Amino acid sequence: MATYLEFESKIKFIQEDIISAQVRHDEGLVTTLRANLDREVSKIFNNLSPFQQLQLARHVDRPYALDYINLLMRDKYEIHGDRHFRDDAAILCYMGYIGDEKVVVIGEQKGRGTKNKIKRNFGMPHPEGYRKALRAAKLAEKFNLPLLMLIDTPGAYPGIGAEERNQSEAIARNLLELSQLNTPSISVVIGEGGSGGALAIGVADRLAMMRYSVFSVISPEGCSAILWNDPAKVEAATNAMKITSNDLKELGLIDAIIKEPLIGAHRDKEAAAAAIGEYFLEEVAKLRAMSDEERMEQRYKKLTGIGAFSE
Repeated sequence: MATYLEFESKIKFIQEDIISAQVRHDEGLVTTLRANLDREVSKIFNNLSPFQQLQLARHVDRPYALDYINLLMRDKYEIHGDRHFRDDAAILCYMGYIGDEKVVVIGEQKGRGTKNKIKRNFGMPHPEGYRKALRAAKLAEKFNLPLLMLIDTPGAYPGIGAEERNQSEAIARNLLELSQLNTPSISVVIGEGGSGGALAIGVADRLAMMRYSVFSVISPEGCSAILWNDPAKVEAATNAMKITSNDLKELGLIDAIIKEPLIGAHRDKEAAAAAIGEYFLEEVAKLRAMSDEERMEQRYKKLTGIGAFSE
């Protein structure tokens, strides 16, 4: 059964009415209701607040990395383990095809249902997860395969074991190595991009965000707790932090916004996956048209330009 957020309640009622009309074979009413649905979707989703976009980014029905991998890739083969400690299920690595392009895809996976959430550690990778991601990225470089990275994490796991195995070094190592990776690379924030946990697979030739994704240095809950000592001020923190795709594009911190369906990726997963696939293949073609030197120089300027500010 689909899950509806509070601001989607009118959409829920209209969709239920459409189902009832279809059962009665009342085609005239179905047509009228679908027109009403389109108007309501346009009215609601063209006027979303940052907090509502945060809710969509965390929606329980929103597609996760594995959903997109299954929808986009064919003849895929999963890469396991970092060859040092263990296989971290919070990071997925696959080799296969998107369209006619042989690719490597890395994704952060949150998991659904209690058992799967625990298996995936709620999408919070350990150091071995980032080392597995780097291993897969190096494979892409070795065989000159384009790299697609799907970001969706509340942040890197902050537990004692992760710190003992040097979480900060694993993230820093990825930032360094991915910045120097000599193959076309594209990162896409598909849901929630949290702090260093997102940055660890976010350094690429192109960084894009899905329409309703968010990217932040800290969660709004953490921000409200630190600034106001009041976790209830999450909405105020979300508004102040500028974490939506439109905000980050305006600030020049991302390259593109991928137009997932207006009603949200959670209502049309196939169309959302197709949008990612189209963007990826288009950008790979552009990057392939450059020489290695041109592509690396462009990436260098992009990365060193982040944070530049003038009044």
